[in-house]
Amino acid sequence: MRAPVSEVDGVWAFPFVLPRHAFSVRDAARAGDIWRAFQEVAVEGSSRSGWPPLRYRAEGVAFVVRTMTVEHGLEALYGEQLTGRTWVRRFRREMFSTREVRLTSPRGVIAKGTQEWVHVSQELVPTRARQDFIDAFQVVDIGDGGAELPKHDGSEGPEHIFRFEAWWTWMDPLDHANHPAYIDWCDEGISRVMVRSGLAPVQLRPRAERVTYSRGVVAGEEVSLTTRRLGLTPERDVVFAHEVRKDDILCARATTVRTLASGDPETLAAAFA
Repeated sequence: MRAPVSEVDGVWAFPFVLPRHAFSVRDAARAGDIWRAFQEVAVEGSSRSGWPPLRYRAEGVAFVVRTMTVEHGLEALYGEQLTGRTWVRRFRREMFSTREVRLTSPRGVIAKGTQEWVHVSQELVPTRARQDFIDAFQVVDIGDGGAELPKHDGSEGPEHIFRFEAWWTWMDPLDHANHPAYIDWCDEGISRVMVRSGLAPVQLRPRAERVTYSRGVVAGEEVSLTTRRLGLTPERDVVFAHEVRKDDILCARATTVRTLASGDPETLAAAFA
């Protein structure tokens, strides 16, 4: 990542390019890789504020995502120069941080995200941050509202279950599955139902999603992902509800909003009827 273009009143902005492996066969960036890009932008903003990842490790603290909401605009094109922007919009009780992240291109907005982070100890227990840490991050509200999920009706469908074992090579620096992986799992669950209905998963296009995390997934654990159709937006995008569990323990709840890049989007809804 190159040097930042600017830092104005607590808002960092710098150039960003998505890697080739973030793109599908139709050269569209996957939702999970947009989430990874947001993580990189957030880490870069924290680093530029004096708190790079190795300093967190040395201090025996970290930030973990509690809830993240993303709205997708234009699909990113491989090789285009993007701009990442990030700022801290709120800090509560010396423990909870709301960070905004944006990815834009000369063509317009690629995606906007709102991240709710929790300050934790080395044992991943929520803990209050020191004052010098809080002082390093300027809280700013630039009037750019956070990401939201669209409204939808209540045309629900049956559950579909996808089971897998968490890989050792998925583990992140905190030794659990990184939060964007949950979006990969949700889209994999949707894709498997699409294949059974004769639809090509490569046509799946993200519109929005939200994940709330309650327990981490670690390597070797048996995981089940439950997916069901929750409804349709006024634009006829399909809204899905997901639950990630290990045994009877709830690890995360997610809502994803999806459509098809080409073809009749109603066929996606019909696949989950």
